[in-house]
Amino acid sequence: MFQSLLTNFALILLILTVVTGIIWTLDLFVLSKKRREAAEKALAEYDQREAKLAADGVRMDTNKREEIASGLLRQPVWVEYSGSFFPVILLVFVLRSFLFEPFKIPSGSMLPTLFVGDLILVNKFTYGIRLPVINKKVIEIGQPQRGDVMVFKYPMDPQVDYIKRVVGVPGDKVEYKNKRLTINGTPASYQPLQDFLGDNNLEYSRQFKENLLGVQHHILNNDDAPVWVEKPMKFPGRENCVYDNEGFTCVVPQGQYFMMGDNRDRSADSRYWGFVPDENIVGKAFFIWMNLGNIRRIGSFQ
Repeated sequence: MFQSLLTNFALILLILTVVTGIIWTLDLFVLSKKRREAAEKALAEYDQREAKLAADGVRMDTNKREEIASGLLRQPVWVEYSGSFFPVILLVFVLRSFLFEPFKIPSGSMLPTLFVGDLILVNKFTYGIRLPVINKKVIEIGQPQRGDVMVFKYPMDPQVDYIKRVVGVPGDKVEYKNKRLTINGTPASYQPLQDFLGDNNLEYSRQFKENLLGVQHHILNNDDAPVWVEKPMKFPGRENCVYDNEGFTCVVPQGQYFMMGDNRDRSADSRYWGFVPDENIVGKAFFIWMNLGNIRRIGSFQ
């Protein structure tokens, strides 16, 4: 149930914003006016009674009038709380829906770029303004570029968010042979680095600096992993891909993207489940704002 709430957080936030906003607006233009009218009527009646009693020589409690006014003008609890929370909920909704959204890295598929437990920020407007919940693009701003680290809805289950690196954009011919990328006939270059030791499994992986047509970042390979793709799914556009015992070749359809994890032999990505449609895009990951296990992780990344 908790995971379901997290998955539908955008919808829950939208509902809360609408409900509290309606109550806040209703109180501003209707309910507060009625409370003032009721208070004015009650005070007028009170003043008439006070004047009559004063004429008869009866002394009145001077605090009574303030108590009547305060009681009638006071907001009901449900209106008071809605009015207090509405600006905060609205601010969170706007920030999260149109500007920046936080995510937590759940797996090691993006090592050595992103570690398990990294809390990252995702830019929601780099690739265009989208309507919350339905994720429909309404304003075109930019397109994903090769080398971008992107969060998107997993094509096989759109309720699940994935994060990978953009390797192929629409129209690209992506080849991955013997664990080396070639894009549109231009091979990526690889510079060997010191082996990488994983924190969780204490496994050494071969580390390289990959130059993906001008975008440099680190990747990992494991010698014990096969060069071919094991059991790729039957995904939409599967006919655009050819698999063999050295790897694969795919032509990226229009409006879709080819994604791969930087931990190449420990990542379930487009090699297995296919292309990512434009409508599944969430945003561009650009900053690690916290890792409770290692605060030195805070900062930007490529």
